Amino acid sequence: MRDPLPAPALIVELTRPLAEKWSLTTLPHHAHEIALGFIWYHFVLHVLSPTLSKILIPKTYGAFNRRTRLNWDIHWVSMVQALFINATALYVILNDPERREMDWMGRLWGYTPASGMVQGFAAGYFLWDLQISTQYISLAGPSALLHAMGALAVTCIGFRPFGNYYGLSFVLYELSTPFLNIHWFCDKLNMTGSKLQLYNGIALLASFFLCRVVWGTYQSVLIYSDIYTAFTATSTNPMGLTLEEGKCEGNSSGFGYGGPEACEVGELPIWLVSIYLVGNTALSLLNLYWFSQMVKAVRKRFVPKEEEQQGKGNMKKRQ
Repeated sequence: MRDPLPAPALIVELTRPLAEKWSLTTLPHHAHEIALGFIWYHFVLHVLSPTLSKILIPKTYGAFNRRTRLNWDIHWVSMVQALFINATALYVILNDPERREMDWMGRLWGYTPASGMVQGFAAGYFLWDLQISTQYISLAGPSALLHAMGALAVTCIGFRPFGNYYGLSFVLYELSTPFLNIHWFCDKLNMTGSKLQLYNGIALLASFFLCRVVWGTYQSVLIYSDIYTAFTATSTNPMGLTLEEGKCEGNSSGFGYGGPEACEVGELPIWLVSIYLVGNTALSLLNLYWFSQMVKAVRKRFVPKEEEQQGKGNMKKRQ
């Protein structure tokens, strides 16, 4: 499936030396999407969100202190990014025929331009996130910085290409993000404990658990299994593997990006696997930690009121 936003020839030539240095074969064809994403999210942060907020909720936004206003704008960047990247990832997953035909070798080393586009915009966001998390670490906290580093590293490895197939699967983590942002917005709009926040909190916990804990763990097990298969296969064939005849188109569809060599897969470097697995495992553990924190946050807003009412009822009975 082709990239609907093909790279300008000048961008390809300018980024090729860096791509060759870091063995990121497909990066030149998606560097423009990384740049577009990075610039767009800064535009949302510094221009779009402040402008719309001043128009739609002038009193509320104006009453925010500098820290809260920045956090508000960052949450809107997260909302815009989640809606966009989820839509594009789902479209490619459902409509890319080459992706559906991939076997374990294709899932590890395969590549299609459309999936590269999704990873390009995802990398643009995570690059933006890394800068913001570093610049405002007192606001975001170390866990957000760790998340940005791990996500950017895992995403960029997809440009080797490696794990490009799973990159799109892990992008679907963001399906829970809109609900998380709505929950936060309710607090800032004096809607804490409202029915909207309650229903959204239920949707948040359900989507986070299903997308990040269940789906994420399932995809992690699959890629760990494919990596194990690759290590087993390459140990019996030190010269590397070549995709079976007829499998090239389905497993590595570069449309001329990689040339004939795009149909070959080599050995699996330990450092590459280590970075990917450490990054992926760190994200999985963070997801479990964040899920526990979300449960506490939702309970804090609703359970205390119920307990208070029960307490009053018990007191009346004693009287």
